[in-house]
Formats: sequence, C-alpha cells, structure tokens
Amino acid sequence: MEKFDVTIIGSGPGGYVSAIRCAQLGFKVAIIEKYNTLGGTCLNVGCIPSKAWLEASEHYYKLQNQFQEFGINFKEASVDIVGMRNRVQTVVQEIINGVSYLMKKNKITVYTGVGTIKDKSTVEIKGEENTHTITTDKIIIATGSKPASLPGITIDKKRVISSTEALALKEIPKHLMVIGGGVIGVELGSVFARLGSKVSIVEYLDTLIASMDSSLGKQLYKSLRKQGMDFYLGTKVTKANVLDNEVQLIAENVANQKEMTLQGDYCLMAIGRKPYSDNLGLEELGIKTDKQGRINVDENLETNVKGIYAIGDVVRGAMLAHKASEEGVFVAETIAGQRPHINYALIPNIIYTQPEVAGVGLTEEVLKEAGRSIKTGSFPFKANARAKISMDTDGFIKVI
Repeated sequence: MEKFDVTIIGSGPGGYVSAIRCAQLGFKVAIIEKYNTLGGTCLNVGCIPSKAWLEASEHYYKLQNQFQEFGINFKEASVDIVGMRNRVQTVVQEIINGVSYLMKKNKITVYTGVGTIKDKSTVEIKGEENTHTITTDKIIIATGSKPASLPGITIDKKRVISSTEALALKEIPKHLMVIGGGVIGVELGSVFARLGSKVSIVEYLDTLIASMDSSLGKQLYKSLRKQGMDFYLGTKVTKANVLDNEVQLIAENVANQKEMTLQGDYCLMAIGRKPYSDNLGLEELGIKTDKQGRINVDENLETNVKGIYAIGDVVRGAMLAHKASEEGVFVAETIAGQRPHINYALIPNIIYTQPEVAGVGLTEEVLKEAGRSIKTGSFPFKANARAKISMDTDGFIKVI
C-alpha cells in the first residue's frame, strides 16, 4: 500500500495547482481524477471550451457587422460549426496535455478512478478495472461542482441541456432559450446569438449578472439587446415540456404572476452549479456540510475532521477557477507550516461577452449595505480614443 504526504481528490484548477504547490514544497503527492483526462470541469467542459467558442463567435460577428466599416470587404461568410467545434477540442486537448506534463514534471502520482475517503489517512480508489487503497497524511477535497436545475425540470441532455451539452452541439439552434442570466447564461447565449440563433434569456431577478455591480448588469443588458438577444427579467420558469424536437417553457412574471410561454428547439439550464460531493464518504466520516451541500471549513479551509481540507466549488464563496487555485496554494502552504492568506475581495470576476465585463473588489451595493462612506467615479469608453479606433465603445470604467 503506497503512502503519500498529501492526496488530492479532483484535478480541476484548484486540485492540480494545489498538487503542484505541494510538490514544490517537498511533499510526496497523489492526485485522483475519476475521468480519463485531467483538468476537471474548467478545462474539459467549462472555462476553456466556452472561451474558445466565445472567441470564434466574436470573430464571426465582427466579420459580419464591423469589418465593412473598417473598409474590409468580403463576398460571403458562413459558419462551419463542426470546424469550430474541432478547433475548440484541439485547444482543450493541448491545455490538458500541458497539465499532464506538469504532473510528470513535478513527480505527482496520478490515479484514475473514484476516490472515497475511508478515514483521515486512507483513500480507496475505484477504477474501471480494479480497486486499490493508498494511505496519506493529509487529504484535500477539490471535486468541484456540477450543473444545477430547477425543481421539476430534468436536464435530459438532448433538448434541455446544461453548459456541457451546449459546448458540444453539432448544430446552431434556431431558438435557444436560456434559464438564468448569470455568467454561464450570458456567455453561452451570446455565443449562439452571434452565430445566428434567436436567443431568449429568462432570469428570475430584475437584473443580469446579479453578483456583480448593478451598473455592469445594466450596461451588459443594453449591449446584448443591441446584438439581438431577448430578455425576460423578473420572470420565473415553472415548467419545461419537451415536445418531439422542441421545448416549451412556461414562466410567470414575478411581480404580477402573469403567465407566458416560449418555444424553441433547445433550452439551456444556466441557473448555476452545485457542489459535487458524491461517493466521497463524507457522511461516514462525519464531515459536515451546509444546506447547499457545501463542505463546512474553518479559516484554514480544514473540515471538522483534522487533516482533511476542502477547496474550490465544494466550499463557500464564488465558483471561480482562479478562486479555487488560490485556495489550493493556501492549503498547500498551510500544511507546510507557513502562514499564507487570501483576500477574497481581490479575486477578480470576469465575463467574456462582447463587451467583456470585469470587476475586482467590493461592489457599490455591498459597501452601501455595510454603511461605508464611498465616492464613485466613472468614464465612458465612447469618449476614449483607443475604444473608438477599435469600435469597442460600449461600457465604462468605474472606480469606487
């Protein structure tokens, strides 16, 4: 039975970054991944492929809508959806290969299978063909998250889809209905709108990207409407009926309960994600979780079982890849006896639409709610020479 200093369950950004930092600090490290490729949701079916689709669709949109204003003429442009998809997969594979190389370079042992914690020093790994056990001094849970759905609505992966299926579509939807106006909804909605789909976003709240500064949500709403996207804000989806090759959404206005119906060929469920903690053995170990299924941790990201830590999407805080990476480094250095720190307010939040949206620090709403005395200043891009040159005049810079 092989013994390790640190064992990490999950190979997403938090997991593999933590593994590398642990190895750099002199620990013998194992990382366990249930899929055949490293990188978790972010690299395989999340951040990386979505950004590659956003980049490709933006090029096509600018070709169709802006290039002639630059004096660049062309006869006809068309989308090769299969070619785009193949290019995305090539990018994804190259980045996954890079992570595999880093594991080898840092002498990190990689196990493929489902990791279950038997006790604070024992992990069982169940692979496709065999099961074996390793012992370890410390354990870091970095299993990430999976798409969430609404009560009574099933993601069938055919017509009612999650971001995973949306990023693998082999056709451009005629009418893509999106439930949720957060990061995933607006990013993937804008991809298909730029490729020619009719896109309708249904959001329960009265603003887009509600976790960010409200002025950003208002500006993004205006910009995406100009690109042809439809929005139903303050609207609650109650049912999603699959009818042959179409989906019928039934929703109601939150304010007056007035019912409405939308019909399209695909419905993207984008209301967020939930922690992935299946088969970890948390209940048997007595590791506590909250009502949302997130693992409870202290200020050192350690669970109530000493020596077992948790990071990333399975603990409280924003579900961001770079947040998970910061926590992975934090735990590695804590185990090494150092005294690291994380300022969560300094972790940026970015949405890769066009225009891109980004914010760092506490929002105006949070500061006002806390009773802080603040001053704000903003400057519009339409008054900026560089923005005029590139025809990127939507938006502004805001400082609090």
